[in-house]
Amino acid sequence: MNDFKWRHFRGEIILGGVRWYCKYGISYRNLEEMLQERGVSVDHTTLYRWVQHYAPEMGKRLRWYWKRPGCSRS
Repeated sequence: MNDFKWRHFRGEIILGGVRWYCKYGISYRNLEEMLQERGVSVDHTTLYRWVQHYAPEMGKRLRWYWKRPGCSRS
């Protein structure tokens, strides 16, 4: 299954943007500027939509990973 089918950007770019937003709590406009500095032209409203769509699923998958025996979060 391809979670990024019909998207205009590669999955690595989408997940990187969502990860930066969730980890560092920066604004969508600041994240837009950061991506533009790296050669990715994306609007802050698109970033908002990515976070709304992908962040809950990322959280579910990470919680599963963190609950595994022998996996430390440090």
